[in-house]
Amino acid sequence: MKYIVGDIGNTTTRICLLNQRFLIVKSVIFDTSKIFEKKYSRNIFKKFLKKDTNSKLLFSSVVPLAFKKIKAIFKGSNYKIIEIKNLKIKKIIKINVKKQNQLGSDRIVNAIAGKKYKNCLILDFGTATTFDIIKNGVYEGGVIAPGVKLSMMNLSNSTALLPMFRLRNNQKNYGKSTKDALNAGFIWGYEGLINNIINKITSKWKMKYKVVLTGGYANFFKKIIKKKTIVDQNITIKGISKVYKELL
Repeated sequence: MKYIVGDIGNTTTRICLLNQRFLIVKSVIFDTSKIFEKKYSRNIFKKFLKKDTNSKLLFSSVVPLAFKKIKAIFKGSNYKIIEIKNLKIKKIIKINVKKQNQLGSDRIVNAIAGKKYKNCLILDFGTATTFDIIKNGVYEGGVIAPGVKLSMMNLSNSTALLPMFRLRNNQKNYGKSTKDALNAGFIWGYEGLINNIINKITSKWKMKYKVVLTGGYANFFKKIIKKKTIVDQNITIKGISKVYKELL
C-alpha cells in the first residue's frame, strides 16, 4: 500500500508518495498558484495515483482556496481529500495556545514531527519566518517574523530604484554598491533577528534542546546561527505522515 500526502503553502506546494513504511519514495514541488490550473493539477496527481494507492489523501494547507480546488478535482471519485485540522490532532500532540484554530497546519505538523526531540525549536524559512517551540513534547507557541524572500520582493516592488537581487552569504563589509548594501542589510539584519529571537526563546531553558531548520533558506542561514542546528527539509512531510499513520 502507498499513500499520498501534501503540504500546501502560500508560495509552494509539495506532494509526496509514501511507501508502506510511510517513507518518501516520490516528491514534487511546484508553485501553489498552479493548483488553479486544472490540467496542471490533474497531471500531477496522475503521476502519483496507482492501483495500490490508499484512497485517503492527507494535506496540510494554509491556503483554503487551493485546498478547496484540490477537493474539487477529486469530486465524484473514490478518493477522499482530508486536511489535518479535520482530524483529532490532540490525540497526537498537546497544543498549549489560546486559539488553536488560528494556528497554521504547517506549524502543527512541524511540531508533531519535532516532538520526537522532546524539547525542540523549529525554524521554518517559508513565506513567513516562523519559530515554533516544543517543550516536554508539548507545543507551546512561537514567533512569526517576515519571510526573507517576501521582504526582498516587497522592498524591490515598493521602490523605484532598488533592484531585486540574490542573497550572497560572504558579506564582510558594508556595501559599496546598491546590491552590496541590500545584501548587507538582509544578511546582517536577519542574522540579528534570527539569533536574537532564538536567544529570547531559549534563554530560560534549563534543558537540552534541538534547533531544527527547514524551508528555502535553511542551509543558507545555518552558517550564521550561533546555536548548533540541524537541517531537515522533510520535517513537514514527516509530521503529516505521522498524522496519517496514527489517525487514518
